[in-house]
Amino acid sequence: MAEEIPWKTLSEAYAFVGNSLLKPMTMTSNVGLDPAFWEAFPTFDDEGVAAAVDACARYAEQAAQRASEGEDEVQRTAVEYTRLFVGPPSPAAAPWETMYRGEDVTVGFGQATFEMRALLREAGLEVRNENNQYEDHMGIELLYLSALCGRVAEGDEAAPAPEAVAAFIEAHPLAWAEAFRLRIAESAPVGYFDALVGVARAVLAWHAAAAPSS
Repeated sequence: MAEEIPWKTLSEAYAFVGNSLLKPMTMTSNVGLDPAFWEAFPTFDDEGVAAAVDACARYAEQAAQRASEGEDEVQRTAVEYTRLFVGPPSPAAAPWETMYRGEDVTVGFGQATFEMRALLREAGLEVRNENNQYEDHMGIELLYLSALCGRVAEGDEAAPAPEAVAAFIEAHPLAWAEAFRLRIAESAPVGYFDALVGVARAVLAWHAAAAPSS
């Protein structure tokens, strides 16, 4: 089934969400607030992905309505980003995998960080770490996955096997995406990032299921 996986489209989807989780909307594109963007977003003919994308589209429609009434929606989303992923005093929804590897973890630097650091190094990828993020940040994991998918799409000799990509998905981002989303929902229910991480989780789940068995 590997030839049926739309690698380039997946690479672009992962890159969009990954970048959106690494910087507030005031420093990136505000395309996520455009309902037309979500109307064109790939659903991979999957009901779960379609439902998650629809949630983002509904948020964008509501944002457009608020903007027409004079609200600054980019700033609103940036404030939500800061409260969730930065603080002070600490992130309401820690964006690092280490924090979801066990119960009552309070330090965002652990085994998952070392694992991701090694994977990035092996792939020849460098994290431009202006924000001093740990390598197991969800945004970085998704950008790493985007790079892998891009290599497969281009037929790169160094591209991983499709089943290796699926193994990474299951061991890393998919393993904690729902717990991460739930923590976001606790602090910012029906917010932009609740919907956005819902899309990431749905796409990851579809991709893992669509991959060939090893």
